[in-house]
Parts: sequence; C-alpha cells; structure tokens
Amino acid sequence: MAEKMFTVGKIINTHGIKGEVKVLRITDFDDRFEVGKRVYVVNDGHAPLLVTITSHRVHKGFDLLQFEGYENVNDIIHFKGCELKIPESDQTELNEHEYYYHEIIGCTVITETGEELGIIKEILSPGANDVWVTRKKSGKDILIPYIEDVVLEVDVKAKKVIISPMEGLLE
Repeated sequence: MAEKMFTVGKIINTHGIKGEVKVLRITDFDDRFEVGKRVYVVNDGHAPLLVTITSHRVHKGFDLLQFEGYENVNDIIHFKGCELKIPESDQTELNEHEYYYHEIIGCTVITETGEELGIIKEILSPGANDVWVTRKKSGKDILIPYIEDVVLEVDVKAKKVIISPMEGLLE
C-alpha cells in the first residue's frame, strides 16, 4: 500500500519569469520549505511528482519556491492549483500535547460532564493559540480555544476531545 500523504501547501500562482511558484502554506513548520527539502507536486489525476526545493523566500505572506530543473515560468505554469505534499514518514516528531491538524480534525468534542458538542471541522491559527472550530448538530459552530483551562484531554486514536467549557463558550 502506498504511504499516506499530507498537504503542506498549495501552489496558487507562478511568480516572475524564473520558475518560482507562489505557495499558500498549510503547515506550522518553518523549515518545511528549506532549500534541499523534497516535496511532491500533486495534481488530481496525475502521478505525484517529486521535486527538490532550490530556493525559498517569503514575499507578502506567501512562500515563493523554486524547484531543481524548473528555471522558467513555462516549466511550472501547469503546477498552478496543485498541492504540495509530503509522505507520512517525512512528518516532524511532535512534543507532548502537540498534534497535527489531521489528527484533530474529525475528533468528537465532549464536555467533562459527557455532553457531546460536535465534530472539529477546522483549525484556525489567529494568534497565541489555535482555535478549534466545532460543528454542532444544530446551530452555530463553537469556537474552542486550545488552552490548558479548556481542553482537558485529547485522544487522537479514539478521535475524542474532552473540554471544560469556559463561561460563555457554549452560548
């Protein structure tokens, strides 16, 4: 069976004429796009293409990458809209109480009293801590801050998160 792949970025456009791609980052790891790292360019319906990063810089909030053997805009124009992925074996080892987004998204959120609130559908990273967007069975989404006082337990194997809702969280 093929190794599971995880998205670390999406190529949203080309940049300039020298073969750079403009990438929307979907990873918290600053070293993911270092020169010499390898990523797969994935386009639905095509075999993943393994490329080596030869240059990386940040410009207006986007990562600009260039790949070995692709020195001209005409070489990379067809990469627009493709995702950049890495195999599971390339994922960075995490510390305790750190999780990959794919481990958290899809988890059921339950209060410490046993009330099931919904399923985590998205993770926002607005500032000091992540916010887990939880889809309730009915009504508005719940925004759960990933802080020690609120998130009591995370069991990624059981896809379950236990929280102690702070005042006003469920209103």
